[in-house]
Amino acid sequence: MLAALGLYGLMSYSVAQRAREIALRAALGARPGDLVRLVVGHGMRLTALGLAIGVVAGGVIAHWLAGALYAVSPMDPLTFVGCPLLLAATALLACYLPARRAVRLEPMRALRGE
Repeated sequence: MLAALGLYGLMSYSVAQRAREIALRAALGARPGDLVRLVVGHGMRLTALGLAIGVVAGGVIAHWLAGALYAVSPMDPLTFVGCPLLLAATALLACYLPARRAVRLEPMRALRGE
């Protein structure tokens, strides 16, 4: 849960930082759906890379921690599938909500920084 909250905060902050870029693209004629798809696509590419690295590292580290685990196998499929799915869903939500909010802003207001 802590990882999901941290990921949500990081991704939503990252998207909020791009509000001016989104506003500029909107002012130049980009459609709102295309802008949301651009932002979510970028965020999900980063998330997929992080999840891939995390799953591989988790698989390596699980064998080292096998003695410390109680009543759970080191390669528990629920953990190795459930956690990445939860984090991917969190990242999707964290990218989509701020992107949708940024698309709804008036481009001139966002560009002025108000």
